[in-house]
Amino acid sequence: MEMSFRKLPDNQHEILVRRDRGPHVRLPAQPAGPSMPHDLVHAVVETALGVDDGFWGATARGATFQGFELVTPGRHRRSGVKVLRRGGDAVMDAELRVAWAYRAWSGLPIEGRGVGSAPLDAEALARTGARPDAAARRWAAVPVGGELVWRWGVDGWPGSLVWISPA
Repeated sequence: MEMSFRKLPDNQHEILVRRDRGPHVRLPAQPAGPSMPHDLVHAVVETALGVDDGFWGATARGATFQGFELVTPGRHRRSGVKVLRRGGDAVMDAELRVAWAYRAWSGLPIEGRGVGSAPLDAEALARTGARPDAAARRWAAVPVGGELVWRWGVDGWPGSLVWISPA
């Protein structure tokens, strides 16, 4: 599966997902966030932690998430809802782990009153290492109209994040 994160004007981005076994989906224009798109953070952290059943793994298996739409309208033979029914707990677990890693990377508190228990230990946080920094730098360097392409399950970090200039 290939995910293309295209930078749009006004701190927006869109994502095109080309699946190995269709259907291809896209996420229309969304805010990119303060440093990079949230779903790019998922790709970085899930790859670093070896999570293959989180958001992007479920997407590769055909899951459909709110906001994403089919590129070519038609009947979705492999129901994305069924994929989520089978793997929803793992997707939610990945969401918590990614949010925690992003929180730590952003310098927000990861311990103390009101923070809750950590879904990642120090070793797991260390595995994410400087990867969010590298992804944020690569995203910042992409010009409006350009894109970053991530080949899920094919390339290892950092080769999986390729900058493509605008056409």
